[in-house]
Amino acid sequence: MKENRKKRQSALQGWIAYGSLLAGFCWVLFFSYFTIKESIPDRIRIEKGQEESFDFHLPVTGEVGQEGLEVFGNQSPTVDADKIRLDLNQSFSLKSREPGSYSISCKLFGLIHMKEVAVEVMEEEQVVPCGTPVGIYVETEGILIIGTGAVTGSDGMSHEPAGRLVQSGDYVKTVDEAVVEGKEDLAERINQSQGEPVVLGILREGEYIRLKMQPVKTAEGEYKLGIWVRDDLAGVGTLTYYNQEGSYGALGHPVSDMDTGLKVNIGQGTLYEAEIAGIKKGEKGDPGEISGVITYLDQYRLGDVAENTDAGIYGTLEKKPGLPQETYYSIGLKQDIKEGEAVIASSVSGERKEYSIQITELDYNSENKGILFQVTDPELLSLTGGIIQGM
Repeated sequence: MKENRKKRQSALQGWIAYGSLLAGFCWVLFFSYFTIKESIPDRIRIEKGQEESFDFHLPVTGEVGQEGLEVFGNQSPTVDADKIRLDLNQSFSLKSREPGSYSISCKLFGLIHMKEVAVEVMEEEQVVPCGTPVGIYVETEGILIIGTGAVTGSDGMSHEPAGRLVQSGDYVKTVDEAVVEGKEDLAERINQSQGEPVVLGILREGEYIRLKMQPVKTAEGEYKLGIWVRDDLAGVGTLTYYNQEGSYGALGHPVSDMDTGLKVNIGQGTLYEAEIAGIKKGEKGDPGEISGVITYLDQYRLGDVAENTDAGIYGTLEKKPGLPQETYYSIGLKQDIKEGEAVIASSVSGERKEYSIQITELDYNSENKGILFQVTDPELLSLTGGIIQGM
């Protein structure tokens, strides 16, 4: 009996060890799959008429249509005559004579589909790198809800009529189907309800919903919902570049609400000239920041703010910022960036200068944080301590 028990225990331990080994193997495969997938860029860009080289070093094959896109390197025909197969573990080059959009279908070991890589063929474009401070004023598209709070009613009790109904990051678009123009308009319409239920039209993560709630009468005789809202934002940032047509990019990150931390849906916005008023140096654990002065007068208006994206804000300049020299440079593509010495342009000192940096790491799959670098310029380190908020 004891011998049989020992045999069963030994067999059980063997199965446990086998199961652990199998689970570990599956985990390694799972982790490897997503690691490789994240290493494949979602989008690559090439310039029209130029041969661009890529070297991903990944155990992945890609299939691309032959029409409109020339492929050089390790390609071989696939079963379909109109497609070319690529080995992404080896270097290859792409070229196209016409602007357009294409796609590379990527498979792990040629079997498991991983993702589609968009290939965008661009016209050559030149821009002026700026680094100059600008004032930014934007109005929200709808009224941004920051949060909710309690309202002390005329009965002396605490009420929260909007609690658990609205959320931070919601946008109020309408009250009883009537469009509201701003936070003052919203407050007036709620007060006019005289305590009757109102229906707010809310935009939440792209979905339009209607929420019914009942305003509370306060001791002052006003009616409120206990919603904290905002309908505009302002701040100082950096103008990154502009092109020959006057289109510009700025910030390098989205305009976000300071309380919710969420990217703001903008209705309209304006770009102004700005002056740097002070610098708080960055230190370990403290990113530092630039403070500036914006004058909201027409003569200081630079242009409009048309888009708020994860990579920054975009719009059109009505007049160009005052630069000591207007020099145009061709836009570099991600695959052109190399680790090593480089310069950044900034007017943080009060005049536009170039400062030395060292590019230490690249992430080709990131839209707006793809370059990791260290500031090496002694003057800039003395002035700001490195890269600080607002640069």
